[in-house]
Amino acid sequence: MRELRSNAVSLLIWTSVITALTALTMSFYGVFLENNQKILAMISIIPEGTLQFKGISDVDDLFSVLGFYSANNVIYMLVLGSIYSIVLSSGILLKEEYNKTAEFLLAWPLTRGEVFYSKAAVVFLNVAVINIVTAIAGYITLVTVKREPFSTDAFIVMSVYTLLLNMFFASLGLFMSTLVRRARPITTLSIGLVLILYFIFTISNITDGLSFIGYATPYKFVGMDTLAPDYRLEFISVIYFGGLSLLLSFTAIRLYRRKEIYL
Repeated sequence: MRELRSNAVSLLIWTSVITALTALTMSFYGVFLENNQKILAMISIIPEGTLQFKGISDVDDLFSVLGFYSANNVIYMLVLGSIYSIVLSSGILLKEEYNKTAEFLLAWPLTRGEVFYSKAAVVFLNVAVINIVTAIAGYITLVTVKREPFSTDAFIVMSVYTLLLNMFFASLGLFMSTLVRRARPITTLSIGLVLILYFIFTISNITDGLSFIGYATPYKFVGMDTLAPDYRLEFISVIYFGGLSLLLSFTAIRLYRRKEIYL
């Protein structure tokens, strides 16, 4: 409960910011449709790879409400949601050391494993909450501004992809924190890692000769083409995110049990 309360404000702020950005972006959908000819002229000079990286296989997809949403709003959860997840998880164990509260924590009748599991549970619960709330808010904005029906199933699949991605970064943050030998925050490193991976993914999508490097990032396994007839949750993506998240979490608990805690 202490961890839930101490992270509640941060969760509220991040959720509010992402929700507000989504609502603000979707408020321009009507204007976007009304100026479609001018916008098509501008889009025509954008490299095809740039559109593909935003999940658009056809320019006309941008004029559907779900295509507009996926191209302009999913990035908030792909990047901001991932940053929130890794920053929260990378600091939740370490803060007991650099805040000099580790001695108090270890004085409780708890094993290292119980400490880890309780903190990891808070991380994954918060990540689930921010994804669920922002998805609900996103769905409400879609229903509010839509001019034609859209696929709710595709929206759910897209939301599950972002949840899996955020869970992966949460697991990665836990793993990274167990590797730190001296008590210090690794927030900058965590944010930098997310941005670097997203930058590599972007380059792989807009540069044909470098498309293979996209597989070095988790973003390559996030399906974005929501208007494709066969758009679904790919089995390989579930295995990739689920397997790596479990592996990172399992390795983190093993390392944490043996880690020297600085009091």
